[in-house]
Amino acid sequence: MKQIKPIIWGIAIIALGIIFGGNALGLFNLDIFFDGWWTLFIIVPSIVSLITDKDKIMSLGFIAVGVILLLAAQDVFSYDVAWKVILAVFLIATGLSIIIKSLFHSKNDQEVAKKVAEAEKDTKSMDSQFAAFSGTDRIYKDEIFTGSNIAAIFGGAKLDLRHAKFDKDTIIKAFALFGGIDIIVPNDIKIKLKSGFIFGGFSDDRKNPTNKSQYTIYIDAAGGFGGITITDKDSK
Repeated sequence: MKQIKPIIWGIAIIALGIIFGGNALGLFNLDIFFDGWWTLFIIVPSIVSLITDKDKIMSLGFIAVGVILLLAAQDVFSYDVAWKVILAVFLIATGLSIIIKSLFHSKNDQEVAKKVAEAEKDTKSMDSQFAAFSGTDRIYKDEIFTGSNIAAIFGGAKLDLRHAKFDKDTIIKAFALFGGIDIIVPNDIKIKLKSGFIFGGFSDDRKNPTNKSQYTIYIDAAGGFGGITITDKDSK
């Protein structure tokens, strides 16, 4: 599904170029700047996410928000009503997300939760990062990684473990609220994840991980309106 997202965006951009070019050459006259056209910046990305991402509830929620704002811009109802309906959509989506995740609590989630609970008995050995309205980077170079606690609130954090040493299974607790966290890992390390997001998500962007290492990183990821990405290559 990762390959589909750029293809959809490519098609959308080409279509936009055709519209602008056709209007300029007088081939046709399509006015895309209708009342509430700006809501497309909410609706279109949400539709793409609905097709490509696993978290369908978040995508459906944002589509609903975009449509509600579009209807308000078209004077179907007032913006005062729109914001109240959006609040209702947010509460419903949040409740559904909590219910679904509790009903389909996997064995993998239970295993990660158990490992995290065991590791929290010795939090002194864990590294920590905190980014609030700022950014923070932590790069391990030939150091033994003993675990990390990362929080990004209206900020960004990066944890680079490509050159870290491992002598046991470790955990990472990651929390992103209106922020983003990038976790860069060795290609051979095993990853087990437990995630819980409200209007946010976790993305595994590793390219063909080998999983040959004898050690595992257990990741407990959570947050809201934020994202946590695991990769084996620095985006820079």
